[in-house]
Amino acid sequence: MDWRPDLSSETPLYQQIKEFIIHKISLGEWAVGTKIPSQRALAEHFGVNRSTVVTAISDLIADGLLEGNTKGGTRVINNSWNLLTASPPPDWSSYVQAGAHYPNQPTIQHINRAEFQEGIIRLGTGELSPDLLPSERMKEIFAESSTNSFLLGYEEPKGNLYLRKQLAAYLKGIGVHTSPSNILIVSGALQALQLISIGLLPRGSSILLEKPSYLYSVHVFQSNHIKLVGLPMDEDGLLTNQIARHKKGYNASLLYTIPTFQNPTGILMPEGRRQMLMNACADEGLPIIEDDAYRELWFDEPPPLPLKARDPHALVLYLGTLSKTLSPGLRIGWVVAPEPVIERLADIKMQNDYGSSSVSQWAAAEWLGRGLYQEHLLTIRIQLKLRRDRTVELLQAFFTGIATWSVPKGGFYIWVQLTVDVPMQILFERAFKEGVLLNPGSIYNRLTGNYLRISYAYAKLHELEWGLERVAILIRDLVGKKRLER
Repeated sequence: MDWRPDLSSETPLYQQIKEFIIHKISLGEWAVGTKIPSQRALAEHFGVNRSTVVTAISDLIADGLLEGNTKGGTRVINNSWNLLTASPPPDWSSYVQAGAHYPNQPTIQHINRAEFQEGIIRLGTGELSPDLLPSERMKEIFAESSTNSFLLGYEEPKGNLYLRKQLAAYLKGIGVHTSPSNILIVSGALQALQLISIGLLPRGSSILLEKPSYLYSVHVFQSNHIKLVGLPMDEDGLLTNQIARHKKGYNASLLYTIPTFQNPTGILMPEGRRQMLMNACADEGLPIIEDDAYRELWFDEPPPLPLKARDPHALVLYLGTLSKTLSPGLRIGWVVAPEPVIERLADIKMQNDYGSSSVSQWAAAEWLGRGLYQEHLLTIRIQLKLRRDRTVELLQAFFTGIATWSVPKGGFYIWVQLTVDVPMQILFERAFKEGVLLNPGSIYNRLTGNYLRISYAYAKLHELEWGLERVAILIRDLVGKKRLER
């Protein structure tokens, strides 16, 4: 809501607010069934006394547009056109609640909205800073498109063939030997997970995964009534001795893992643990989804080869993406799998969106085919390492005595455990009021409420410094208040 009442107008403030709300309702922006913001929130936003908002809302309740109660808040029950008709209006809230796909957690919805508010320092965002994205080089590539023109039509179901050939060559360099026919281009790795959830798994099945995990923060599997079964981790990643028991106990259909710079913990699974994981899954005949989104973001030495590089039994569905390294806006990812799986997923993808953007696929192919992607990665690794080192320095300066953490060898994240008792929801809300957006650990596992996922990839260095210092002050203030209450 960008509108504010005109304090210099002769029209009373409550009348201006009333007309604004009527306008929102008549346009359908506040549809029937919508719960409008609280009186206190509206008064704060409009910069008026609460009594002014109460007067406006009372009039609208009397007019039959709104209905209010002490527990459920105030909702839209009609609109100006519906007041002239005998038939009841559609209750769009009931349609929304009946949708098959689960809504995001409220905290995640809050984060998704807040990330685009001006002036917010984003300490948990899992993407590259705009300063690190190769915008100028991308413009040059499109300007040079006359020498290698792209199509504006649809691509074939598996994706642009030239891009798949380039990906096959790139994957060979990290030990994954495959062919273009075994690669499907998707709109980011998240779409790959959705296609797998509806295309390969029966409703009501179970999958194993690390706990905590990024997968808990999205509902692509849960919305298909698939249960997520978390396995514990140590400093080397998932504990493989738990796989057989949990596979049998939950009749698990597959295992999902991020072995390289795991999200949200940043853990890098070493070579020995990877071998143990592959052996355990081979013994159980348990397929693996390997999400390798952060592979190229290493700092001092390359990580161990992907699980897919040691896959003689074709257990692994391998996911990759350019979103974390080149451009989240391209929405280009890929799946490497046996051809029958690729054919199945490609068929479902065509039913969903008729293929990923042909322009984005062309751009991705140009970056890979010209060797520009590898050049870009060299720069990104240097910049991310500098950011990681600075963030560790800031944590040492501000969080010593109230938190612990491990220094990641790559990726975006530092998994910070608070060692003091702090109400995390209050910390989240107070930090946001100060202009700092946090990613609390509870969105990756409800039992990790005393963690924060700190990203050094997005915020500028001066924003990291100010934001981390401010959060540390808030934590200490909350700890002090809690002691006083005792």
